[in-house]
Formats: sequence, structure tokens, C-alpha cells
Amino acid sequence: MADSPTDLGVLDAGELKTLYQAGDASPLEATRAALDRIDRFNDAVNAYVYVDRDGAEAQATASARRWGQGAPLSPIDGVPVSLKDLTQVAGMPCREGSLTTSAKPCTEDSPPTRFLREAGAVILGKTNTPEFGWKAVTDNRVFGATCNPWDTRLTPGGSSGGAAAAAALNMGVLHQGGDSGGSIRLPSAFTGVFGIKPTFGWTPQWPPSKAANLSSIGPITRTPDDAVRMLNVIGRYDFHDPYCVRGQPEDWGEGFNSDLSDLRIAYSADLGYAQVNDEVATRVREAADKLAALGAEIVEINPGFESPLWIFERIWFTASQALRNSMTRDQQKLLDPGLMDNARTAEDWSALELFEAITAGTRLTQSLEHFNREYDLIMTPSVAVEPFDINYQVPPDRNMKDWEEWAPFSYPFNLSEQPAASIPCGFTEKGLPVGFQLAGGKFDDARILRVAKAYMDEHPARYPTVPNPTQRE
Repeated sequence: MADSPTDLGVLDAGELKTLYQAGDASPLEATRAALDRIDRFNDAVNAYVYVDRDGAEAQATASARRWGQGAPLSPIDGVPVSLKDLTQVAGMPCREGSLTTSAKPCTEDSPPTRFLREAGAVILGKTNTPEFGWKAVTDNRVFGATCNPWDTRLTPGGSSGGAAAAAALNMGVLHQGGDSGGSIRLPSAFTGVFGIKPTFGWTPQWPPSKAANLSSIGPITRTPDDAVRMLNVIGRYDFHDPYCVRGQPEDWGEGFNSDLSDLRIAYSADLGYAQVNDEVATRVREAADKLAALGAEIVEINPGFESPLWIFERIWFTASQALRNSMTRDQQKLLDPGLMDNARTAEDWSALELFEAITAGTRLTQSLEHFNREYDLIMTPSVAVEPFDINYQVPPDRNMKDWEEWAPFSYPFNLSEQPAASIPCGFTEKGLPVGFQLAGGKFDDARILRVAKAYMDEHPARYPTVPNPTQRE
């Protein structure tokens, strides 16, 4: 049966708040609608790896009481949310997609979990990720592969693939992802939803990512408005994270308006070095034209840096080596073979080479920050390819070795610590989603969110009604 416009399971956080305030719906009803969608869809996509039905209903009941008393904890009180399975949630396991971890429930909340609880959000459960988030597709030896809702034979990307698949199907409203090299933006592009990696240090996390100097916690949602609502909660200083800094906007959506005439956006189809699928390039070029129609000045220009792949790999693969070396030999035998390959590659690098890579990353940041003095934002494709078959790290018909080769637009902005988002901008002829990326200078998060909202308000995204197993037949 098709979902009706009044189905609580398809509403966003703002619409739910309005209904809660008016007494026209309760958080318990909305939570049960989200849980029902998980029951209906999760077998097909494997987005959730843990669901706490009883806990969610108890949280929703408490939220309903607060709304009834006119005393909600926040605008997202009673809104159903998910956490990525790299993030600790007290009372739930944190397997991190690894056979080396324990199924025992965690005893402490991570900062984003604690902030969401304090805001009254209803935590539904945990979403799937590759082992320790090491790659940009979502499969592991504990829970298997997550599928793309638009075609369940394809990957949703990763490492926040479970969160992105859940967002596309509205299995919950707000979804937490994490991004060390594109892990929010890549699956958002592959599933046709919105995702933003905030400025490094503005969204605290603890325990740290396995590559803590690259990683940012952020939202994956259907709309920029919902991303703002989530960031207004999780985007706050927390002393547990030594990388966390102060200065976050009180309202991450400040300055929202649809007139973009004050903005100069640099549009680069390939950053000067990437090879991009023709249909992806066409959809992104069309999106640039649409931003121009909204008033933005679009200047086609490359930022002027060479591919930083070698920089990223030195850091990323060395993190894999450190992870491997922290484990016993028996544990190492349980690790993903690809992660082990990365660790072995790093064995050949010296400490000097790693230091040189870190120094080169600093120069990249300096170059991009200088570029952003002349251009407010940089626009690129989010991903160079369209979604491909599950259980592959790279498209099986392409001569590639590692995921970084098909994701050349994302990791530069992890190295530079700058904010970047993926915005859905249509579909290929096969009906597969395409996204474009907007990146800005450090602490320009609100500007990215403003442009994303203006674009999506004028060009609303389309979402799958149900998981589609026959998209290409």
C-alpha cells in the first residue's frame, strides 16, 4: 500500500514537532511508525544491525508526557534517530562491523548519543558499517552487506551506508554518520539523500575514530532542515574529544534564504585530475546551472592542487597498520582482508614519509583556505561513478584497486578539515541517484547548509517508496 501524506513514517522532524505541539500526533505513534518501516524494509536492505524496540517505545512514552505538559526538552524531542555502529550507545552493542569486538552492551554513551538523549530524541538502534569504517562500501563479516534502496543489488556506499539507506527509506528521521574520507557524503550521493561533514572539531566524538585526525561526526537526513535540527543538538563542544573546538553557531541554519546572489561558487567538474562518469558529470553540470538560476555566480575553475591521494593513503593505511598491530595474531586472522592489505602496504613506509604526508596535508589546507577567500564555496561531483554491485570495494568493470580511486572528491576536504556536503541532484538513465558536493572554508558550515536548502527547496529530492530489487531489469 502506498504511503499517504499523513503517514507519520514519512514526515520530517519539523513536521513531527508541529504535530506534537498541536496534540495531533504523539512521539509514541511516530516511533511505532518508524519501527514499522524498519520491520517492513530492513530485511531487504540490512540498514539496521541492532534495534531496541522496547527502549525506543519507553523513550517515546516519556517524550509524549513532556509534550503533553508543554515542556519538551528540544525541538527534536520525540523524533526517531539512529546511531552508526561505530558510535557507543549505552545498553547497545558496538560491534564496529568486526568479529574482533564484543557483543556485550556498552556502558557509556558517546557525545552525540548523550546529546541526543538530553534533547529527548528517541534512539531506535544502530546502523551498519564496514569493519571499523575502513572502506567506502558497507559490508562486514558480522552483519553482511547493506543494499542500496534504489536497487538492492547495488552498494549504498559507505562507511555510513546503513545510515544512508535508513534515511532514504525514512527508517527513522535523523541518522548519525561519521566521515574520515567521505563516509557521510559518498553514501548520501549513492542513495539520494543529504549528508554533511562539518568542520573538523565542531561535532565531538569519543572514543576516537581509528583515524581521529580526519574524522567528523555528522547528520544524514532527507533535508538540510533536518540536518540543521540534528546539528543544533550534536554540534556542541565536549571536553571528551581532544580535537573538539568551540565556536559552533547557536543555530546552524542561521541566515537561511533562497537568494544566492551574494555568493561566488567555484565549479570544478573534475578538480583537474579525476575521471568522472558521463551521466554523473551531466547531472552535476545541470545542478550548477540551477544554482546560477538561484542567483549564485558560478565560475568554472579548478582549485589548483594535484591529487592528494598519496597524502590520504599514507595516513589512512598507517592507521590500518596501527589498528592491526594493536591486536593479537588470532584477532588479526579475523580482520577484513582488504584492511590487512592496507596495513601491509604501510609497512614499507618510513616515519619520515608519514610526516611528509601530514605536512603536505597542511599545505593543502593552506591552499584551499586561500582559494576560499576568493570563492565562497567549491562545487564538484560527490562521487565519480554511479552505484555499483554490492560486495565489491570498487566497480567490478573498472581497473581500480581501492575505493579512494572512485571517490576523488571527498577525502581532500578531510585532509583540509573543511566542511563539505552532498546534495541530491537527480538520477542516471538507470534511475540511480547522483549527488553534487559543496565544500567551504573552515567554519563555513552554515553557508553550505544555506545553499543546500535553497537548492533542495527549489528542486526537491525524490525518495524510494520501498526497496527496489528490480531497478535495472
